[in-house]
Amino acid sequence: MEKPVIKRIADTEEDLCRLEKELNTMQDLTERRLILSYPTVYIHNSLDSDKYEVYIGETNNVIQRTRQHYQEKKNQKSWQHRLLNRRNPSLYIIGHRFFNKSLTLDIENRLMHYMLGVEKVGRIDNGRGNEQDQYYTSELFDEVFRRVWRALGKYDSELFPSMREIEDSAIFKASPFHKLTEDQKRDKASILEIITYALEQEDVGQLVFVSGEAGTGKTVLISNLFYELVTARNSEGKPFNCHLVVNHDEMLKVYKGIADKLQLKGVDDDIASKATRLINNYIDYEDRNSKHFGELRPDKGLIDVVLVDEAHLLWSQGKQAYRGTNQLEDLRRIARVTVVVFDADQTLHTQEYWNPDYIAALRSEAMQQEKRRLMSYYFELKNQLRIRGNKETVRWIRELTSRLKLGKVPADDRYEIRVFDTPEQLEAAIREKAENKDTQLSRLLATFDWDYVDNTPPKDGGTWDVVIGNWKRPWNLQLPVDVLNGKTISSREKAKIKKLAWAEQPQTIGEVGSTFTIQGFDLNYAGVILGPSIKYRSGKIVIDPACSRDKKAVQKRTVTEVDEYGDVREVKRSYGETFIRNQINVLLTRGVNGLYLYAVDDELRTALKNAVTLE
Repeated sequence: MEKPVIKRIADTEEDLCRLEKELNTMQDLTERRLILSYPTVYIHNSLDSDKYEVYIGETNNVIQRTRQHYQEKKNQKSWQHRLLNRRNPSLYIIGHRFFNKSLTLDIENRLMHYMLGVEKVGRIDNGRGNEQDQYYTSELFDEVFRRVWRALGKYDSELFPSMREIEDSAIFKASPFHKLTEDQKRDKASILEIITYALEQEDVGQLVFVSGEAGTGKTVLISNLFYELVTARNSEGKPFNCHLVVNHDEMLKVYKGIADKLQLKGVDDDIASKATRLINNYIDYEDRNSKHFGELRPDKGLIDVVLVDEAHLLWSQGKQAYRGTNQLEDLRRIARVTVVVFDADQTLHTQEYWNPDYIAALRSEAMQQEKRRLMSYYFELKNQLRIRGNKETVRWIRELTSRLKLGKVPADDRYEIRVFDTPEQLEAAIREKAENKDTQLSRLLATFDWDYVDNTPPKDGGTWDVVIGNWKRPWNLQLPVDVLNGKTISSREKAKIKKLAWAEQPQTIGEVGSTFTIQGFDLNYAGVILGPSIKYRSGKIVIDPACSRDKKAVQKRTVTEVDEYGDVREVKRSYGETFIRNQINVLLTRGVNGLYLYAVDDELRTALKNAVTLE
């Protein structure tokens, strides 16, 4: 395949005129035709402080289109005024023999996808993506894009770093510009149709329920829907009042990063938040003695759409600043449509406990819509998109995480499962992977079986550690960011690193992560320590909640039950075994290319080693 033709010029009218003259007089008719007569893709960019601002477009006439952009420089509210009036803006014009209208639209969309994951890009000015379906030459798209990106990287390695570096970033993995699978496309179209109908009818509390186990593409779907709705306009030309909710600090960083880079704005400024913040903004939970306690704030109106990622992490009881009793029901009260992405096998703590009957009722409610509108409001994502193993490997992991069943590990040349005799050996193997640029997003994880208090150091002033014999490593988010590659880190650089997800921060290779930091993310290789709460007895894996240090998982919860005589009573129940099993599910499904294991329990370690021994 031929290389792309790339022209890089200073982003000025004078330099554009010079380029046009050069092209019209050059002897190479092929290069002239590819730039002047074929569709092209272009990238305006300039450096503001230490971050790039970019605009990516495609056109059938790049000279004319660029002149139109220059005319917009006078508009002080335009991206052209802001970007092109800086010092030293530049313009890349990209041509290729295989460029046609559909392929250039896909190149434009993929460039936005990758540049969203570039650490040095602070702002992308494009409006909306233009993902294409099948077309002539679509099978060549991936290779054409790779060649385009590599060629651009020779001009500026900071603006166009290696594809692998970008693909490992959390913001790239949650990007709304991912090309959706056919199932995701179908579900997205149906959900948008449901939302449109509900808003036209001025319905309130409509529920769309999306289920799917870890790694089935739930976050990509919700991110894509979020971007679609925030950038759309209603029949009056006004933006929808759309909010994204996620009760997970690390995932919230990612969504805020996407909103910042794409300059996503809504009716409210804070369009991505935790549930408590949004609920308290729309419901009066300030004073329990007030007659308005728990009522909708009259000055706020209703939200059009609330999208809830990791909805299983919503609280089903009051806690801290949240004075209600059910965050999901409160979100439904303040929104015309609430879209929840739910996986019961990822609930981890008592305040997140959801009565199975309640969840079954929600699913039933979503399914029952089919009788009214001939369309179900229930969707299930089934395709495993994270774990790159074969079907037998995926089944083995599912059996282990959902049923605690330990079978023989199947042969698989696409996914590596190993068991280690010591934590030192496990750490060495993960560090070796992390030193390889193709697998550098590899980290240690562990079940919550050692003391850890977030934001509160131990009394001795040290760190909360995972300790196994003489081996000791600190839990998540405790190591300072002071030195990187032998150089002292500035306070500004520290702040940038802290905005990254836990696994992307370079110093975390010396830590052990937990569900607290890794849920919702993936790794190239996950090195998982199964602590003392996971044992192997009489040929079975068993859970011992007494060995867990996760108080939120093992403490009892008051629940309402109906006995055999129909009497209602409140009782305290412990769900420690369920939540610890869910911990295992979260931790063992993080690895894209492999899963490395060490078990503290001797019998479990032996059983795991026997399971990976091929006969």
